[in-house]
Amino acid sequence: MTKKIVLNTGGGDAPGLNAVIRAVTLSAIHRGWEVYGILEGYRGILTPEDFPNGGIVPLTIEAVRGITHLGGTILGTTNRGNPLKFPVQDENGEWQTVDRSAEITAAFQEYGFDALVAIGGDGSLTIAHEIGKRSGINVIGVPKTIDNDLEHTIATFGFDSAVSFATECLDRLHTTAASHNRIIVVEVMGRHAGWIGLYSGVAATADVILIPEIPFDIEKVAHKCEKRAPNGAGFSIVVVAEGAKPIGGELSTKGKAVGQAAQLGGVGEKVAKALSAQTGLESRCVVLGHLVRGGTPTARDRLLSLRFGAAAVRALEEGQSNIMVALQPPRVDYVPLEKVANAMKAVPLDGDIIATARDLGICLGD
Repeated sequence: MTKKIVLNTGGGDAPGLNAVIRAVTLSAIHRGWEVYGILEGYRGILTPEDFPNGGIVPLTIEAVRGITHLGGTILGTTNRGNPLKFPVQDENGEWQTVDRSAEITAAFQEYGFDALVAIGGDGSLTIAHEIGKRSGINVIGVPKTIDNDLEHTIATFGFDSAVSFATECLDRLHTTAASHNRIIVVEVMGRHAGWIGLYSGVAATADVILIPEIPFDIEKVAHKCEKRAPNGAGFSIVVVAEGAKPIGGELSTKGKAVGQAAQLGGVGEKVAKALSAQTGLESRCVVLGHLVRGGTPTARDRLLSLRFGAAAVRALEEGQSNIMVALQPPRVDYVPLEKVANAMKAVPLDGDIIATARDLGICLGD
């Protein structure tokens, strides 16, 4: 029987994390359970010396009061603290990765935790699934990512907030692009999936949208920008997802830290330079970057986060084990974690949004 649960937030931050924390905490306390949080993913266990008041903290009604509307996470997060491949320096100063999962298991046993509620994206939930297998603790996953790239759920919380902000930015850039007759290339996050770029680009009436799922031909993009001028539009808005790449080309990356996935970025600047060279038109690049991660979650994301958090606790009460809560309208349902681990949801090329973009005359680079 569940009596004491622990939760953590891993990977990149996303609007709605605090709402999930509040929903899990209140739902559990109302059932008479104890709730704790691990600080900064698993670092609260692996490097407790970094936290003056300890790396595992009690979550009470007072601790989660008034946090639903706040961006970020009160527990902190990291994308470098994978306990299965934890970065350490050897005696020669070289960085290596080691498996420290046994320490996680020992901490869970010491505290007497019955279940882990892991709030994260594909990477974090894959780690949590493996931790669950090794430790024997029941893991309930909550799908978090602005990228919307998790399988078996219609939506992840954080996505709507990211799209809403990106759309607002594109709206603002339309006016300066039109005033100066410029091509403005806007690079957005999304890693290897184009959901943010596609949704915000269509919503903001972009002229070109380049996403990872469709390798692009820069000549076709240039042609689209050039043919707008005779029609009285001497400017163009080009949305580029950070994982987009040219046909036969490579991903644009900005390096890789030990224990961290390669950091994507730079494709927007490359596209802007290529368009200037091919069209002779002035091109500028704007990188929205981490701006789309922060800030207040939209009402849609708040509601989804609260639903997910409450559903995670209901799942434990019902005896569910090693599952992820998932949006399957009109319900929040349960999906086995093993189906979610190491799976990525790409934009379907036969979907309605792609068809809508093409019907509107938006160039997708192909």
